[in-house]
Amino acid sequence: MAAKWIEMMTGSLEQKKQYKRNVARLEALASPYKETAAALQRYFLYQGGVTDGDILVAMLGDLAELFEDAAAAGTPVRDIVGENPVEFAEEFTAAYGGQRWIDKERTRLIEAIDQAERKEEGQ
Repeated sequence: MAAKWIEMMTGSLEQKKQYKRNVARLEALASPYKETAAALQRYFLYQGGVTDGDILVAMLGDLAELFEDAAAAGTPVRDIVGENPVEFAEEFTAAYGGQRWIDKERTRLIEAIDQAERKEEGQ
């Protein structure tokens, strides 16, 4: 019963365990895959702003699989991310959909402008 209450407040414990397993997979990669994956993971957390834990866990799991496979095949990092790593990272995160933090801020901005406009019309 306490576990359900904790999960209600903090999110799924299994989800957190899977997230940690995926992060451990990324940290276990050899250079330069490890550093590249860590940089992408950091970028995903800032740029992606994913609000759904399941999506974030899936995204990191897929990233780990991509880099594990590339490391096993000896694929150069640039063959994975291309010449524009930012474009790669943004396309990668866009493939996962879901609501992002910026979506909430966009809604707030629109509502604030609408409210200001209504006040202006009321005067």
